Amino acid sequence: MAWKATHRFARISDRKARLVVDLIRGMSCDRAVETLRFTNKRAAFMVKRVLESAMSNANEQEANMRSLFVAECFVGAGPIIKRFQPKDRGRAHPIMKRTSHITVSVDERN
Repeated sequence: MAWKATHRFARISDRKARLVVDLIRGMSCDRAVETLRFTNKRAAFMVKRVLESAMSNANEQEANMRSLFVAECFVGAGPIIKRFQPKDRGRAHPIMKRTSHITVSVDERN
């Protein structure tokens, strides 16, 4: 049985968050938390919180915490917050503030 946690509308672009998520896919949960702890990316903090939430969901269902691993993790694009920056001669340049949905699923290794 897999346990899942999601962080929706995270204020980081999906492209940047995918770099961090690709690091931990398939790792044991203990090793993944340590990897995220020492990763110098802003998304690492967000992914670590989601991973810990999925681990606590598994703990509530009395799973074997030592045999947990990251079964599935992915990042999808969320809605884009659109803003405009005024420029010279009355022009406006668009600013796209991108969001993402981070999903992590953990499972027991047999």
